[in-house]
Amino acid sequence: MTASGRETASVRETAQAWESLFRAQVAVMRRLQADPAFKELGIKEYDVLFTLTGCPEGGLRLNELNDHVLLAQSSLSRLVERLERKGLVTRRAAPDDGRGTLIALTEEGWATQKRIGRAHVREIARLLGGALDGGELAELTRLTGRLRDHVVEHHPL
Repeated sequence: MTASGRETASVRETAQAWESLFRAQVAVMRRLQADPAFKELGIKEYDVLFTLTGCPEGGLRLNELNDHVLLAQSSLSRLVERLERKGLVTRRAAPDDGRGTLIALTEEGWATQKRIGRAHVREIARLLGGALDGGELAELTRLTGRLRDHVVEHHPL
């Protein structure tokens, strides 16, 4: 038993659950990457734009952005440079730190994210909606959120 009163899972049960979660994620991501919505902009580039839509108006520092995407910091730096050349993001000095740089969406970046995002959400609904009902989707969201929170809180990088 854990301190919260839940039964402790075995190593095998934990590995099987991880394998199932990972394989489901791979299957979904492969289909999403093939989505025509990502012909204009790759899914990793879109992920950066999407992440920036949820940040304060000032933007995010590169290391803060890196906390939300699955890319090495050097790969993320190059990706942000490409987005900047496309006019989708801008860099500016952080107001509280002259050495820091904030990355934020441009107006074109906002418009691109919204346009691709609408098609992307429809594809997600098509892929997941046929497999799980509303209650199951809510439970999946709750469980994956709890898993992420636990990993971040108890197993820092």
